[in-house]
Amino acid sequence: MNATASETGLAEPHLAEVLAAVGLDVEYVRAEGNTLYRLDEDQREVPVLDFVGGFGSLILGHNHPEIVAFAQDLLRSRLPIHAQFSRAPHANRLAAALNSVLSRELGDDERYFAIFANSGAEAVEAAVKHAEFDRMLKVAALSEEINDHVARIRTLVRDGLVVPAAGAHERFGDADRSGDPVRDIEELIARVDRWNAPRLSRAPLFLAPEGAFHGKLVGSVQLTHNEAFRTPFKALAAQARFVPLDQPEAIRKTIDAERTVLLDLAVEDGTVTVVERDFPVFCAFVLEPIQGEGGINVVSREFAEAVRKACDAIDCPVVVDEIQSGMGRSGAFLASSLIGLRGDYYTLAKSLGGGVAKTSVALIRESRYRKEFELVHSSTFAKDGFSSLVALKVLELLEADDGRLYRVVEERGRSLRAMLDAVRAEFPDILKDVRGAGLMLGVEFQDQSGSTAATIQGLSRSGFLGYAVAGYLLRGHGVRLFPTGSAANTLRLEPSAGLTDAEIAQLEAALKDVCAVLRDQDEGRFMAS
Repeated sequence: MNATASETGLAEPHLAEVLAAVGLDVEYVRAEGNTLYRLDEDQREVPVLDFVGGFGSLILGHNHPEIVAFAQDLLRSRLPIHAQFSRAPHANRLAAALNSVLSRELGDDERYFAIFANSGAEAVEAAVKHAEFDRMLKVAALSEEINDHVARIRTLVRDGLVVPAAGAHERFGDADRSGDPVRDIEELIARVDRWNAPRLSRAPLFLAPEGAFHGKLVGSVQLTHNEAFRTPFKALAAQARFVPLDQPEAIRKTIDAERTVLLDLAVEDGTVTVVERDFPVFCAFVLEPIQGEGGINVVSREFAEAVRKACDAIDCPVVVDEIQSGMGRSGAFLASSLIGLRGDYYTLAKSLGGGVAKTSVALIRESRYRKEFELVHSSTFAKDGFSSLVALKVLELLEADDGRLYRVVEERGRSLRAMLDAVRAEFPDILKDVRGAGLMLGVEFQDQSGSTAATIQGLSRSGFLGYAVAGYLLRGHGVRLFPTGSAANTLRLEPSAGLTDAEIAQLEAALKDVCAVLRDQDEGRFMAS
C-alpha cells in the first residue's frame, strides 16, 4: 500500500522537523558492524561510521553474523513465539546463565530470580513495582503487629494487670488524665490510631542521584532527574528525592529529612508507654553505575559505598540499572562490579537482545523476592522463546574464550579514550571533559553561549549546540554521534567491541575539524549544508 503525502508526516512529525533542522534526518538502508549505510542522490550506498550504537544496544555491532544466522534458524524452525502461560524452558535457561555470570562478578552464590520484560524502561518499572509490592507487605505486617500489641494491651489494662504510664499522653500535648485506666487507654489508643492512619497511607518515595535517567514511562520517568521529562507527569506516580553524585554524605541527610515513624504501645515495668516504629518511607534507591542520558557520569566507589550503607541501615533495596552500562560495555559484564556495588535488583536490556530482539529483565535477589508478585505482574510479549534464545546466544558470545570480549572492550576503550584525551589537550577551550569507562564514553563541549558568532551562540543558549555538532560531523565526515538526553553538550560514544583503529582515526579527524571550526568561530562553515 502506497503512503499518501499526509501519511508520511504522521510518525512524530515535530521530531522529524528537529532532526531536519540540524541535518540528522537521514534514512539508513543497511547496517553491519559499526557502519550504517544511506543512499546518495544517485542511489549509491554511502557508509556512515556509527558511534551511537543503538544508544548502547550494539556491543556486538549491527547485524552480527552469528546472531543474525541464529535468529534466522529460529524463525525457520517455527519456534513458538507466542505461547504465553506455559512452561518457559528457554527463559529459565537464560535466567540460569545470567545467574552464573552474576555469581562470578559478585563473588556470591545467592540466586537472582528473573522477571522478563520488553524494554529497559519496562524492566525498571517491574523492578520498582516489585520493590513497592515488598514494601507494602512490610507495611501491612508492621500495621498488623501494632494492632496485635494494642489488642493485647487493651486486654491487660481491662484485667487490671497494667496501667497507662503517667507520661503516656505527653507526646500529644496533654498530660492530664481521668484516673480511669480503661478510659485513659482507650483515649491513648485513639490518639495512636489518629497518628498512624495518614502515615500508613503515605505514598512511597524513591532515592536516585542527580543526573539519573531510567526511562520515560509513568513510573520510571519520576526517577529521571531531568525536569523537562519528569515534571509534566509529576502527579501520576511516586516521587524521587535526588542526591548529588559528588556528595555521598547527602544520602543519609536526605533519608533523615524524610524519616517517618508510626506509634506503637509497649509495656515497661507494669505501665503502658508509647514507642516509635520506623515507617518504610523509601521504596528503593535506583541508580546507574555509569549515567547514560545524564552525561556519561561514572559513579564513584565512595558514593556506591554510601548508597549501600545507608540503604542497609533502613532496609531499602538498591536497584542497579545496567540497561546501558551492562552486558560488557564497561569492560565487565556489570559496570557496578567495577565500583564494588552489590544490587538487590539489576535491570538489563539493550545489548541483551543482540541488536535483533527486544528484550529486558529485572533480576531480583532471592532474599528479597516475593513469589506472589508473579501473580500480579505480567507482560504479553515478555519471556518468549525467540528473545530468550537470542539473549542466550549473546551471553555465549560475551562469555566465549573466558570472557575475551570484555578484555577487548577494555582495550578498545583505552585506545578510544587516549585519542579523545589527546584531542581535548589540543583544544582545551572547546572540549571540557572526557569521561566514562570501556566503550561507554562521553565528550563534553565547552559552553559556547558567549561566542562571537551569533548562530553558534544561539545554538548554545537554546541547548542545541550538541545536536548541531552532531549534524556537522555527519554531513562533513560521515560520523554519527548524538548528545546525551539530559546533557546536550556531551556527545556519547558507544561503538561495538569491533571498533577498529581506522574507525578511531576517522573520528579523531572529524573531532579535530569541528573543534577547529568552533575555535575559529566559523559559523558559515559550521552551518553549511
